[in-house]
Amino acid sequence: MIPVNEPAIGEKEIEYVVDCLKTGWISSTGKYIEEFEKKCADYCGMQYGIAVSNGTVALETAIKSLGLTPEDEIILPTFTIISCALAIINNKCKPVLVDSEPRTWTIDVNKIEKKITSKTKAIMPVHIYGHPCDMDKIWDIAKKYGLVIIEDAAEAHGAEYKGEKCGGLGEISCFSFYANKIITTGEGGMVLTNNEEYAQKARSLRNLCFREDRRFYHTELGSNFRLTNVQAAIGLAQIEKIDKLIEKKRWMGSKYNEYLNDISGITLPVEEAWAKNVYWMYGIVLDNNKDIDATELARRLKKEGVDTRPFFLGMHEQPAFHRMGLFIDEHFPVAENISRQGLYLPSGLTITEKQIQEVSNLVRRCLAHQ
Repeated sequence: MIPVNEPAIGEKEIEYVVDCLKTGWISSTGKYIEEFEKKCADYCGMQYGIAVSNGTVALETAIKSLGLTPEDEIILPTFTIISCALAIINNKCKPVLVDSEPRTWTIDVNKIEKKITSKTKAIMPVHIYGHPCDMDKIWDIAKKYGLVIIEDAAEAHGAEYKGEKCGGLGEISCFSFYANKIITTGEGGMVLTNNEEYAQKARSLRNLCFREDRRFYHTELGSNFRLTNVQAAIGLAQIEKIDKLIEKKRWMGSKYNEYLNDISGITLPVEEAWAKNVYWMYGIVLDNNKDIDATELARRLKKEGVDTRPFFLGMHEQPAFHRMGLFIDEHFPVAENISRQGLYLPSGLTITEKQIQEVSNLVRRCLAHQ
């Protein structure tokens, strides 16, 4: 079986973890947490990094740091992972959905403004599968209406918009370091910001809102969202080689493009002139005139020993949200199409050219026998 993803773990990661174990610094304090936070912030051109236990709580912490009130609205794409909407709802705010842009699969910036109301307080652009959102329009809208940009860069480590790193494009940004991300700590996340008030708030929130002046006296409620020093040790070793990891991802993307570009009836990932795509996952979308959909293609590839994953299902199609009275009778045609017709192929950091060629040949063969 060719797996959909495998992380690239090397000797440095092992060295740093062993150092944690030998010194006893295995919990939520230690030099690796501080160094990892600083490296992540510096890499994205931000001042403050706050390490947390996963990407979902990074979003939740970021939103809570803004001091929003119940029923405040946050605009986001419907085509994303449920973590984005969940973080908004857990903060008692209201998610407001926008359809996708058909080329990059990111939020359609031309449809944001009409969703703004007097309750709108923030926009959450999500860089999808390694390609950044078109940020100029988002910046213009945010400035015009006084909105905060909460940037979800979980899938875009090292991606760039007009030469600027994703994760450094909003007032506050979030990363995930799950095992399938370009930088991994197994589980983990990060909040980045240039705003000292947001940073202080996030640090307190992740640590049960303990006060420095009186340890077990709480004037606010937080959560235990701490990252361990052991996880941060892995993350530090990973970010020290991030350029090589991104180079491998972009090489993978170029090889898939080379081997798949002559197959009719599928759309391959794009890289807009203003973007640097890091191909976190290499996705394809089947044309609607195909006799099979992405689910059937995935089944056929699985039978041939190739693991895949489906594209996200839009937030507006999630039964759990319908039971809450959210997004009922909302429709977003682009997101619905790519959800049904899209999947991503094996895209791990250990993938070889031989495997890419084998996967590509199997895609061709499976589509030929409709």
